[in-house]
Amino acid sequence: MIIDGNEIEKAAMAEFHKGNRKEGLRIQEEFASKFREEYREKDHCPCQKACRYHGNCKECVAIHRAHQEHVPNCMRTMLNKKIQLLSELTEHTIANEIEPPKEILRKQE
Repeated sequence: MIIDGNEIEKAAMAEFHKGNRKEGLRIQEEFASKFREEYREKDHCPCQKACRYHGNCKECVAIHRAHQEHVPNCMRTMLNKKIQLLSELTEHTIANEIEPPKEILRKQE
């Protein structure tokens, strides 16, 4: 099962956007049910960092909400895609103004 960009969940969101909440919730439960079944015993966390909260989304998200310094690693790809779309409005010139923290590794050129 693919979680990121899941077609079932996308279909649920399409129904929500059409104002069809009942059908959106039905489809969303289909996704959640398949998720619960498939990941009952499997690791679903895409985070590559060693962390004591790996796979424990509830506590991980609570921690990030509490300190409000950054988002969980598992959400970065999704957010970066959205930010990249916004960055196109200024021809990505924001990239010239960003200094990454020391722990963030950049691609070697």
